[in-house]
Amino acid sequence: MAKLAGQLVEALDGLLGIPVPLRVQAWDGSVAGPPGAPTVVLRNRRALRRLLWQPGELGLARAYVAGDLDLAPGTDLYETLAAVARFAELPEIRALALGPRDALGARGRRVLAAALRAGALGPEPTPPPEEARRARGRLHSRGRDRAAIHHHYDVGNDFYGLVLGPSMVYSCAYWTPEAKSLEAAQEAKLDLICRKLGLRPGMRLLDVGCGWGSLLLHAAKHYGVTAVGVSISEEQVALARARVEEAGLADRVEVRLQDYREITDGPFDAISSVGMAEHVGEAQYRVYAEGLYRLLAPGGRLLNHQIARRPDHPGEVHRTSPFIDRYVFPDGELSPVGSTVARLEEAGFEVRDVEALREHYGLTLREWVANLEAHWTQAVRLVGLGRARVWRLYMAASALAFEQNRIGVNQILAVRSTEEGGSGLPPTREEWLVRPVAEVTAATPAGTDLGDRRSVR
Repeated sequence: MAKLAGQLVEALDGLLGIPVPLRVQAWDGSVAGPPGAPTVVLRNRRALRRLLWQPGELGLARAYVAGDLDLAPGTDLYETLAAVARFAELPEIRALALGPRDALGARGRRVLAAALRAGALGPEPTPPPEEARRARGRLHSRGRDRAAIHHHYDVGNDFYGLVLGPSMVYSCAYWTPEAKSLEAAQEAKLDLICRKLGLRPGMRLLDVGCGWGSLLLHAAKHYGVTAVGVSISEEQVALARARVEEAGLADRVEVRLQDYREITDGPFDAISSVGMAEHVGEAQYRVYAEGLYRLLAPGGRLLNHQIARRPDHPGEVHRTSPFIDRYVFPDGELSPVGSTVARLEEAGFEVRDVEALREHYGLTLREWVANLEAHWTQAVRLVGLGRARVWRLYMAASALAFEQNRIGVNQILAVRSTEEGGSGLPPTREEWLVRPVAEVTAATPAGTDLGDRRSVR
């Protein structure tokens, strides 16, 4: 047993045909692997058993969420995830498809022998309770979508408050040179959306997937609009309504527990959809786009803020992350930005502007991870250790995915032209992005004290 880590690393390297870029510390205290590499700790035999039953991302995630696998003290989570991501993208690993013949061949037998000596062979461990139950019903039916949204968003508003900070904005911030804190960058993003939509006093705004109401509050307070927000998260709606009441805006802002497919009281002068379309799904996207087109008045603008994946290579089959699907966003689907633009145009919209904010999301996610780690004890008390681990892993991995251009995020500005073909937009981008200071009240100064923790930016 004194050489357990060495036996496991040797067997794994032999099976994959290439050294794994991690050091491994086994439960007997032995350590093996490349010197200086990030060190992962297998705390018990169950950790190895999870990896044997589910090799790859899902097995690693289950072991980490359950606490069977951890990082050695001093090992950086971002460095570890970056090493794993680089390794997974190697041509030798991407082309690897291990089947029963591999497991029973000479290389596979070495792995099984090492596991047998470690006493790790046995039935597949039960997945951690944080894993979403197998979905029922037709994909992206209203009932199944409600269940998926409940899994992700209804984990507790207090927990989200720890992670997101006072802004309660769950989408990428806009890191202007003046934005020195997460709160300032989130306010800059809300203001950017309002300016792109050309909001003016008296306009009627629809915010689809309104979250905790931050955009509604900003638009009503600073741009004088009346607004309707919809969400199918009960906890989001409850807090959004309370925030509206507290702000004294109940006469101009309405928050509904409602599916976007159930909205019938158009037209609206402007529509925003921020971080919601990722839940719609490819099969329902035309329904989504056509529904928003019908709800928008001629000459009105749509701002669609949406995460995008990279296009697949010719002949490549897109693979959804099993960790994200099982633990974070059940049934979530990402599309390339070109596909999203095409669906909006097919619905009748004229796309006028696309702005990529990929790097902004990496910065935002690192701030959220810092918030979670700064309030770790309280977060665990609110949602449990397993779910706190899910969020730490998901946000840190996502930050790297944005930074490494494996996923992106884009704001798409589209219009419903008038019958005469008018867009209602000024001739240049600079003009329609200028804030109408003569018609809008001055914004509250941005920025919130971070205490003794400096921004990660």
